[in-house]
This record gives sequence, structure tokens and C-alpha cells, in this order.
Amino acid sequence: MGCFECCIKCLGGVPYASLVATILCFSGVALFCGCGHVALAGTVAILEQHFSTNTSDHALLSEVIQLMQYVIYGIASFFFLYGIILLAEGFYTTSAVKELHGEFKTTACGRCISGMFVFLTYVLGVAWLGVFGFSAVPVFMFYNIWSTCEVIKSPPTNGTTGVEQICVDVRQYGIIPWNAFPGKICGSALENICNTNEFYMSYHLFIVACAGAGATVIALIHFLMILSSNWAYLKDASKMQAYQDIKAKEEQELQDIQSRSKEQLNSYT
Repeated sequence: MGCFECCIKCLGGVPYASLVATILCFSGVALFCGCGHVALAGTVAILEQHFSTNTSDHALLSEVIQLMQYVIYGIASFFFLYGIILLAEGFYTTSAVKELHGEFKTTACGRCISGMFVFLTYVLGVAWLGVFGFSAVPVFMFYNIWSTCEVIKSPPTNGTTGVEQICVDVRQYGIIPWNAFPGKICGSALENICNTNEFYMSYHLFIVACAGAGATVIALIHFLMILSSNWAYLKDASKMQAYQDIKAKEEQELQDIQSRSKEQLNSYT
């Protein structure tokens, strides 16, 4: 076999579906973790500088955000390892199904591992649906603040409410207690907050983090379809292997019977 044929054979064993899902999963997790980490830090800075000047009022929130940042580190590390494992499982199953490396024999342990990956990926997919929904909450909050600032910049001509009476109270979202001071920002002060770099960056980073969570959900659904298909292939291969073993055993027994019959006939003659 020449070099070209070897390359074609190797390319035939690449699990392209698993490769695309892995790249999408890595990209989504990277966007969610990286942008989410920076956006959380910017949110804390905005709250400390404008909405809650007393440190004790948002101490619990700061601890929760710091804990979430550590969780982000764990998520990034786990999915980096899990994506590589699923990609390796895709290489193994693709090579097995196409029988690129000679005779293939599946085992009960291999089928059990594939089934375990299907279940684990399903659980992670459901969990990431929750993460995707949770990541939309800060986007909604920042959008409300941004839309209020747009109203302040371009107030309606027939409105009865003055610009200084247009306010945003972040205490209603439950992220800081009701006794936090000032808690509510109005008019030009709110417009100045929207013009800060922290607000602009945090808002758009939360949007990107939400998109990254959505991409991760799509990648996990893609992985789930691939793993289910691979598990079905392995199950069929196991049945075919058992059939071929029984057939080979019966053929061997038939050959033994025929050989003994010939020997008996030869002994009579």
C-alpha cells in the first residue's frame, strides 16, 4: 500500500461529526467562561461605584460572584478533558465500524462505556440548558438599563415625565438588598453609567457569554446524536459478531462430521 492509499485510509477513519462537535463545544465553553468571567468582574465594579457604595450591602453578592468565577475555571477544565475523551471515543468507534485496523471485536465493557457517555452527555445537555437560561438573566437586566438610557438620550416630546424622573432600581432584581444605598440611579447620572466602559463591555460580554452557552448546548446535542448512533453501531456489530461466531462453529462441526464420515468409509473399503 502506497503513501496516498495510507493517507486516504487514515482520513477515512476521522470522525468528522465528532470533530465538528468538539470544536463547537470548545468554542462555546471558551466564550462562556472567558466572557462570563470578565463580565462578572465588570458588574461588581459597576455595583460598587454606583448602586451600592456600602461594601457590607453587596458583600454576599461579591462572594457569590467570586464563587461563580471559580466554578467557571472548573467548567473550562472539565469540558476540555471531556471533549477530548468524546473525540477519542469517536475515533475508536469510527475505526471499529469501518474495520480500518483489521478484525474488530466489540466487548460488553466497550458497549457499557458508550452507553455511559450517552447518559452523561444527556445530563450535561440538560444542565447546560439551565446555564443558557441563567446566562440570559444578566443580558435582560443590562438591556433594561440600556433601553432606559436610550429613553433618557431621546425623551419623548409629548411625555409628562422629566428626564431626571426616569430611573433604574437594581434592587428590584434581588442582586442587592433593599436597604442598599443608593440602589436607584436617575436621569443624567444613569446616562453617565451607560457611557462608561465597564457598562459597555459587561453588557456585550454577557451577550457573547449567552451565545457561547447556546453553542455549547448545540454541541452537546450534536454529541448526543453521535454517541447514540455509535452505540447502535456497536450493538449491531456485537450481534453480527455473535452470529458469525455461531456460524463458524457450526461450519467447523459440519466439517468434523464430514471428515469422520470419510474416515469411516475409508476404513470399510
